Amino acid sequence: MGRLFWKSFVAFWLALIIAGAGVGTAVWLHRQSSIDEAAERLAPRINFWLDTTEAVLADGNPQATRRLLMGSWRRQDGPPVLVIDTNGRELAGHPLPPPRALDDLPASARRWVTAADGRRYEIVINPNRLNRDRHSRQPPTPLIPIAAGLIASLGFSALLAWYVAKPIRALRRAFDAAARGHLETRVTPSMGGRRDEIADLGQDFDRMAARLQAQITAQRRLLHDVSHELRSPLARMQAAIGLGRKNPERREETFDRLERESQRLDTLVGELLTLARLEAGSNGHLERVELMEMLADISEDARFEAQAKGRDVVFAGEGEAWARVQATPLQRAFENVIRNAVKYTAEGTTVEVTVSRAGDRLTVDVADRGPGVPAADLPYIFEPFHRGSAPTAAPGFGLGLAIAKRALGAHDGQIEAMPRPGGGLRVRLTLPLNDQAQTR
Repeated sequence: MGRLFWKSFVAFWLALIIAGAGVGTAVWLHRQSSIDEAAERLAPRINFWLDTTEAVLADGNPQATRRLLMGSWRRQDGPPVLVIDTNGRELAGHPLPPPRALDDLPASARRWVTAADGRRYEIVINPNRLNRDRHSRQPPTPLIPIAAGLIASLGFSALLAWYVAKPIRALRRAFDAAARGHLETRVTPSMGGRRDEIADLGQDFDRMAARLQAQITAQRRLLHDVSHELRSPLARMQAAIGLGRKNPERREETFDRLERESQRLDTLVGELLTLARLEAGSNGHLERVELMEMLADISEDARFEAQAKGRDVVFAGEGEAWARVQATPLQRAFENVIRNAVKYTAEGTTVEVTVSRAGDRLTVDVADRGPGVPAADLPYIFEPFHRGSAPTAAPGFGLGLAIAKRALGAHDGQIEAMPRPGGGLRVRLTLPLNDQAQTR
């Protein structure tokens, strides 16, 4: 049961308690007024009983008073007065009513007197005499508890309705603002210190709005970058066509330029399609793949290419690592990271690919000895078309690491980059190993 339930539960019981207190207070006031009215009607007789008992007790002795109480004043409901000594005992041995009944008596129905033997006694009117007269009156109207319950329930219902409706109105305004495109709208500040399901809903809305805002911003930036990347090779192709028309003898050179630019465009479009499929989260065919062997093969191919450029790749990993994955996107991710390290590592250095397994997770560390990445750029190197601000940035589209991040994310994996001690960059990829795992 949620927190909102307990708040409603507490409000319900508070309404009952307040209604009960109101009914009890009304009954007590009615009872007290009945006692006062009974004492007022019986005032002549009360004074007679008190005066007579005081005179006998003050001028005579306690024994005479006892005979008076046990004699002619004796009734079925007891004598009209009770004489109580300082020890709390009734002089004639009559049972005393509850202390509360004595406390409710008005001041005119009790007095203190000193007997002839010097002892002090309190003379009080027997509450049974007043109750007999009070009970003859009409009982309090049943409208009192009904009115008390109605007022209490109305008050707490209004308070609870306001408490629940206020954040819902704020959420409604936020949804309306988001529908108009104002994704910077946030609800949590208007929730105050609430800690219930409605506050959780407000936090979920804020996370949704922030996520949508980030995605729309990223899409706009991606469209801008794509248009820029497409414009450059197209401009070069147009320039080559114009040059070929002006100089027919350079036709072969023009065709070579057009071929290179068309290949560049084809590569760019292919990477964009791969990135779009990964962003859309479309599940490909799942295969049971031994990842240790896949990484070893990729590292060997990268080593062959690296040695032609005066670099090297070293692979370190033992055992087997089976998992059900989308083989092609995952292989592309590993290739992009390792080839990216080969591209940036300094000539004469080695790229180290270290694979380890801990329980059901596979960790791949790819470390190079290149110029590294400035700390300010580390959070953004996995974004599309980000090639860093370093002047030594190698040519490319800046999509390789973005594709790697989406491919790992589709398998509930993670990828992160960190500076390598001594210079260079370390990229760490982690992937869960589960033959039954389904990708997102």
